[in-house]
Amino acid sequence: MSVSLEKLQRLRRQAGHGSAMSPSVPLPPEHDPLPALRRMLGTRERARPAVTTRSCDRALPGDEVAPGLLQLEQVLPFDEAPSHVDGSFARVGNLPTQGMLFFDTETTGLSGGTGTRAFMVGASDFVPGGLRVRQLLITHLSAEPAMLRAFAGWLSEDMRLISYNGRCYDAPLLTTRYRLARQGTPLAGIEHLDLLFPTRRRYRGVWENCRLATIERNALGIVREDDLPGSEAPGAWLQYLRGGDAGLLRRVLLHNFQDVVTLARLLMHLAQPDAGTAAAGPAFTCAPS
Repeated sequence: MSVSLEKLQRLRRQAGHGSAMSPSVPLPPEHDPLPALRRMLGTRERARPAVTTRSCDRALPGDEVAPGLLQLEQVLPFDEAPSHVDGSFARVGNLPTQGMLFFDTETTGLSGGTGTRAFMVGASDFVPGGLRVRQLLITHLSAEPAMLRAFAGWLSEDMRLISYNGRCYDAPLLTTRYRLARQGTPLAGIEHLDLLFPTRRRYRGVWENCRLATIERNALGIVREDDLPGSEAPGAWLQYLRGGDAGLLRRVLLHNFQDVVTLARLLMHLAQPDAGTAAAGPAFTCAPS
């Protein structure tokens, strides 16, 4: 409770003290405890660094078909696919090319499990005039259910999925993500041909390994230019999510694009009974426009 100087003088007079408090008595100076506290804590005031703004390339191709979901689509010129191919290489009969869907995913890791998710799905199929390539890319985590619904719309029970190690990795991973999103399992019941196994039977021991990049270079004559290794795809996507540059993520799109184009060419190559170990024809590159 504060008492003014005037009230103190009036109280002194009422108590019999005639002399008023001398107004010349100086009041104590106001005390600022902050400097002492800073000394006690051993801290110093630091000047805030100037905030610099750096231009960041965030541009990604495609159309936003849902919030945070981009879709890319184009048709590539492709040698006219026959109505059927010889499936002896896969120990089956003739395979109809209509209804084939070549697919591949880019994921946040190779360990699998519920913590791994696909942030990109690519697919190709034969259409009049060439090979259609479609890709889905999520640009934030909340768009994953929309991507799963979009990919499910590309599937039907009468089609045949074709992949490279997809039976052991891509398909189980997507099935897990569908279950976690409570969207059912649209991959169930669809025939699935994994080209890894017939490729191994034909080329095991011929080259250093049977990775898709090795097979496409040596057997198909495909040379990738400025390809981003698949192991760097998760980091490129996380960099973009954290507000970073989109340059590496665009290269992931190119990598995925080439994968699904290579699958179609590899099928045609394996279906040729007299296909040797060398590439037929000159080397070529394939990249989206």
